[in-house]
Amino acid sequence: MQLDTAQKRFEGLSVLSRNGKRVNGLFRLLSHRPLWEKGLKRISSNKGAETPGIDGVKFTQIGPANIEASITSIFGGTYKPTPVRRVYIPKANGKLRPLGIPTVRDRLIQEVVRSILDEIYEPIFSDHSHGFRKGRSCHTALHGILSKWPGTKWLIEVDIKGYFDNMDHSVMLNLLRKRIDDEKFISLIESMLKAGYLEDWKFHDTYSGTPQGGIISPLLANIYLHELDMLMIGIIKNFNKGKTRSLKHDYKLVCYRIARTRKKLVLAQAANDAEEVSRLTSLIDALHKQQLSMPATDPMDPEFRRLRYVRYADDFLMGVIGSKEDCRQILKAVTAFLETELKLQISEEKSGIRNASDGSIFLGHSVQTCTSSKVIKTRSGKHRRVTMRRTMNSIIQLSVPRNKIVAFAKRQEYGHYELRYPLHRARFLHCDSSEIILAYNAEMRGFANFYSLAYDVKSKLNSLYFLWKGSLLKTFANKHKVSVSKVASRLRLGPARYGVVITVGKKVIERRLWRLAEIETKPIRYASMDAKPVIHSLMYNESGLERRFSAQECAECGETTGPFESHHVNHLRRKTPTGTLDKMLSARNRKTVSLCRKCHLSIHAGVLPDNRIQK
Repeated sequence: MQLDTAQKRFEGLSVLSRNGKRVNGLFRLLSHRPLWEKGLKRISSNKGAETPGIDGVKFTQIGPANIEASITSIFGGTYKPTPVRRVYIPKANGKLRPLGIPTVRDRLIQEVVRSILDEIYEPIFSDHSHGFRKGRSCHTALHGILSKWPGTKWLIEVDIKGYFDNMDHSVMLNLLRKRIDDEKFISLIESMLKAGYLEDWKFHDTYSGTPQGGIISPLLANIYLHELDMLMIGIIKNFNKGKTRSLKHDYKLVCYRIARTRKKLVLAQAANDAEEVSRLTSLIDALHKQQLSMPATDPMDPEFRRLRYVRYADDFLMGVIGSKEDCRQILKAVTAFLETELKLQISEEKSGIRNASDGSIFLGHSVQTCTSSKVIKTRSGKHRRVTMRRTMNSIIQLSVPRNKIVAFAKRQEYGHYELRYPLHRARFLHCDSSEIILAYNAEMRGFANFYSLAYDVKSKLNSLYFLWKGSLLKTFANKHKVSVSKVASRLRLGPARYGVVITVGKKVIERRLWRLAEIETKPIRYASMDAKPVIHSLMYNESGLERRFSAQECAECGETTGPFESHHVNHLRRKTPTGTLDKMLSARNRKTVSLCRKCHLSIHAGVLPDNRIQK
């Protein structure tokens, strides 16, 4: 396919999709080389790019020749996806989540297929969907609840059992055929789904699900549950009723009496009848108090109903203004659709109807309605008249669950949360001062910003921040064999500012300790904020961060622009370290030279002789 023709075809996919047409010619698009080059660039920028599959090949070993070989194998009919390497990662509840790691070649092919599917499906995805989409995150889902769910009376939770492991392959492929008229392209996706996995060097077939860890998996998961989004849009359209709630008769009567008394007050003021003005003013105040003590509208008005819905991957929540019987009917319809149409099982223990005032857990946050009896004065109307109003009436609020804070402190080993007693972390004792601060900052900043939309985030995180800061100071004290007070004095950079100072040539860089006041208050829209910060690169790097920062010139080519990398002259295999810490210290204490990225790769590829650098 010609380059210009292929590019125009690719860019026109979204238009065809919006118009409801089935698209074809997708298999031929796989020969469009710019798609492969973009895919290669995108994957290489990911943090897990260097993680090998079962073949042991890393991403740095992939080049243009591999792209040509992949294209040839696909069009020659010889391509067969390699089984993924299965590993297990801990979940928040203590259980393990299976994660599939494809080979580098399969990751690249998946990325090219994903880019084509994304061009087709992203324009038609529902606004209710927030998971694994550009410009959307947990925060956009939660912010939608805060801004569009006032007055919610019931919350409906539906939990899908093992969603990623139980997606039916035949249902998935039939859903793709609704939008795609290209059997070769669909067969390629089918081969990815049925690649199987390798665990303890034993092959296992995959008859359902999509491997968590695969590049194409999140998009396929959204395509699968897009049918649920369409169902919910139809249910919402039929369920919603009325423009506003009707006013209660007693409330309307009090409003009428206030309006009538105000007219009398105006006449009394015009007649200068002081006694009547005083009596009418007192009566209006009494009527105002009565008005504020009763609900203005009927919260269970049968002529007013609303259904709200939000989804993040397989986590979704519904909010209802209506009766509990309405909720039962909605839950029954959704459950039947998931089980019959999408072949997914529902967990009855975790699914159900909750009173909105009691709250529900969604995306790690407690979602509940709040009503306050507090009354405040405010100015309103053309003449800026002082009026009284209630502060909150069935307003949706997000809060930080206490068990999440306790679990985070325990997981990060900051110390005893209940006793407010911090502990040092031995895993950081071999690290540079900058690395310790960067690692601690990444952990606390990520956790705090994740919960930044909660109204009580600062008050709830005060104790955690104390424990976190104490743990950092104790880690420094243990590393340098001094007291905590001396460490605090050394790290003080000014009023309420702590950190370390690095000198890079003539430039002075401050690595400051993150503060609770720096929490992001606006919704964070980039999806990476949903992921936990990865600090292993700081903890287990064989060359210190400060050493790399202080480099000024490449020892081979003399380049001074940077960035620079540390090349270890002596191989670690020549040493015999015992234990993890001894191995890490041996790795860091080896002789190093500073090289630019190009020269560093050339040495390890054998293009440049290593012995010249040693001299």
